[in-house]
Amino acid sequence: MFSRILSSPKKTAAWRLSIWTTIAFAVGSAFAFFICYYLVSLGIRERSDQWLSGEAEVLAQVSQTTPKGDLYDRVVEEVAENASREVPEDRDSHGETHNAVFFLQTGAGQEPLWVGPSEKDQFVRAIQDANLIPGTPQTLRVEGAKVPYRVMVHQLSPKGTLYLGLSDFGAVQLLNRLTRGFIIVWIGMVVLGFMISYVSARRTLIRVENITQTVSGIGSEELSARLPEARNSDEIARLSQTFNRMLDRIQASVNQLRTVTDSVAHDLKSPVTSIRGRLEVALLESNSTDWRESVGEAVEGLDRLSQFINITLDLAEAQAGALPLRRETVDFASVVEQFVDIYTPAMAERQHEITVKAASPLMVDVDVSLMNRMLTNLLDNEMSHLPPGCKIEIEARNHNNCAELLIQDNGPGFSDDLKTRAFERFVKGKYSTGHGLGLAFVGAVVQAHGGEVKITDRPGGGAVIWLTLPLATVTVA
Repeated sequence: MFSRILSSPKKTAAWRLSIWTTIAFAVGSAFAFFICYYLVSLGIRERSDQWLSGEAEVLAQVSQTTPKGDLYDRVVEEVAENASREVPEDRDSHGETHNAVFFLQTGAGQEPLWVGPSEKDQFVRAIQDANLIPGTPQTLRVEGAKVPYRVMVHQLSPKGTLYLGLSDFGAVQLLNRLTRGFIIVWIGMVVLGFMISYVSARRTLIRVENITQTVSGIGSEELSARLPEARNSDEIARLSQTFNRMLDRIQASVNQLRTVTDSVAHDLKSPVTSIRGRLEVALLESNSTDWRESVGEAVEGLDRLSQFINITLDLAEAQAGALPLRRETVDFASVVEQFVDIYTPAMAERQHEITVKAASPLMVDVDVSLMNRMLTNLLDNEMSHLPPGCKIEIEARNHNNCAELLIQDNGPGFSDDLKTRAFERFVKGKYSTGHGLGLAFVGAVVQAHGGEVKITDRPGGGAVIWLTLPLATVTVA
């Protein structure tokens, strides 16, 4: 499995899917980090500014309340140094320490008071060059300093200014450590995510590849191959099940087509041979008047052949759902009675007793031509396959909002195999001389009209042919 997963990865769709998925994940996670980085930096900056504001207020109060004298500078410096001890000294990559806080107080007629790094002049120049606004923490860049300072300016009265600065070195170090940690974790997550994404996609697409290989190996001569169906019910499992059902239908259609082809070839061979023989006899007749009988028999054979072909085509269209219907609203019970009247003399010649019971009106929307052919096939089937002296009962009635037709007889009935397959093409009884299309045509016409048809055993012996047709919708004027 893993050898197939890792073989030629760049040629697979899994590789492309994994690449795009990983890029989307990497960009999304980086964007999320930048948002977190921004929020953390804002939090650090806010805490620094709060400390600056508070300490600058304390130093300004000390400067204003301490009496001017020899101890003034000493007191203010001590307070400023205590404030600077609250913040750890900066330690660079070489291990050297630097003051993180500076304090500068200027006033008219006095020396500036400085507590902080030894590079005092650089800080003073930077303060003088900057346009600092009292009461608002601002960023000050000092020449030679690796990171800027946040400076709070406090105006003293009557004249004097207090500057308190806090180095951003600690905040920068914290943010740098956070960035380095994120980059390491981000690279690991991206690589791991790509591997998981690729393996998962490849395993899934291997199942699709198996489907492709199985389907590509199926030909018209070998339709028994089926796709393996997984136990789970995911999309690919349902795809395999759908393919297998489609293959079942194709195999059944191909088998039926082969059966139809063999049957048609066999059934066409006999009439064609007979017609050819009759015509050859007519050509060899010495008496010019004797050929008429042979030609007439040949014409009858052509008629039977034409009828056979037409019924076969109608069956094919009906079973494909393409049989054109010219619907008319007729009384089904009345039509059944008319056909029984037509067939009664022929039934009497074969010593059959036929009775009809029809509950008129029984209105249906049907193709009258197809319905007449359907009833003809049903009555021909009764007349041709029953032994002499049978009783046939026909009933047309309204049942469950459908037109129901029952044809019962006390003949030998149908075998179990014929009962389930009688409405298929080219299925006929053991002693039948027909083409096996009569009942198949009945089933196709009923199905085309949205009805049902089946054969059951008659209590006491015999058979029952049962069919239904939907009743017509009655429109009230």
